[in-house]
Amino acid sequence: MLRRTFGATTVALLLTGAAWAQDQSIIVQSTTSTANSGLYDYLLPIFQDKTGIQVNVVAVGTGQAIKNAENCDGDVLLVHAKPSEEKFLAAGFGTARTDLMYNDFVIVGPGSDPAGVGGMTDVQGALTQIAEKGALFASRGDDSGTHKKEVSLWADSGVDPTAASGDWYRETGSGMGATLNAGIGMGAYVMTDRATWISFGNKQDYAIQVEGDEDMFNQYGVIPVNPEKCPSVNAEAAQTFADWLVSGEGQDAIAGYKVADQQLFFPNAPTN
Repeated sequence: MLRRTFGATTVALLLTGAAWAQDQSIIVQSTTSTANSGLYDYLLPIFQDKTGIQVNVVAVGTGQAIKNAENCDGDVLLVHAKPSEEKFLAAGFGTARTDLMYNDFVIVGPGSDPAGVGGMTDVQGALTQIAEKGALFASRGDDSGTHKKEVSLWADSGVDPTAASGDWYRETGSGMGATLNAGIGMGAYVMTDRATWISFGNKQDYAIQVEGDEDMFNQYGVIPVNPEKCPSVNAEAAQTFADWLVSGEGQDAIAGYKVADQQLFFPNAPTN
């Protein structure tokens, strides 16, 4: 009888432990740039040591991350396409959106600079010049935050690059790192977020050719998924993570992350 009681108690403890472990983990649906930059490798151990909550990151393009969150396949959304984030909120899928951090987009290209855009700070002018020269341009073409921004910049320049799809305009349908590799392999210009470019290891003769335009500002936001839409969401742990990111400690940690002595992200969560 004692052995039976001990066995039942052991099973109960194991089940309780499993439930506790599940309560202490969340899934973050994230843009690839934050993952490719190494930011999570730096931040998450700090957060986990403080809270005991394990954070599992799914790094995809912003469009896919939002779809995944709408399918209740995540607890927190961390992306960089504010109009799409606001639609996500308006549809009731998020509890609240908070500005988290920013950096900027840049256009990189080969040292030969076939379109002659090196040093330009007018991104619309640079894109127009690339199109007029028929210089190769590699686009992610994947509905990511970077791709959404690129599309809007082309539209503002009055150029429809998709009319030249497969010619000078090449759509990879891939993430940022893969698109940079493909672009460098074909000698094409590529628009990328600065953090990914700083962290990227296959630069060859490539350099930043276009930067500094205020239209290339790149804002990131954090949104806990709404448990009223997704009952399976780990709402308490998700909110704990979001609150920590925008807290003084989390913001300091974001500011402290550097590669090659360069700060990759600049915290700008609103102060309370």
